[in-house]
Amino acid sequence: MRHIYRCPLRWADMDAYGHINNVVFLRYLEEARIDFLFRPDKDFKQGSVVARHEIDYKRQLAHRHTPVDIELWVTKINAASFTVAYEVKDPDQLYVRASTVIVPFDFEAQRPRRITADERAFLEEYRDDAPASEDEEAVAA
Repeated sequence: MRHIYRCPLRWADMDAYGHINNVVFLRYLEEARIDFLFRPDKDFKQGSVVARHEIDYKRQLAHRHTPVDIELWVTKINAASFTVAYEVKDPDQLYVRASTVIVPFDFEAQRPRRITADERAFLEEYRDDAPASEDEEAVAA
């Protein structure tokens, strides 16, 4: 299963060339990740931190009024970290492919912690070992 977040594009996200600035995509990924992890029914209440981002820009995204879809899924679950993959896209266009390594964190003790059984069960629902599609043509299929 994959999580879909409909992300609005804001006027301030645009650069002088009329397309969404590369740095803004990290904010979009954050919005999708928060929408995924911090829901009333499934919440990483003990907290987490980002350990790593990887992002590949495939195509420019021009500012517009319609939202863009961010598809998100879990590709790896370890004892004390997990990896989320993303595709920022429209049905026929892939703009960004990315991944984030997330570490559950105990903010009181100021150190990483293990993934709880409930968190693992939730993450497993969205687990898909397949990486993001390798080419833009696969998005249109």
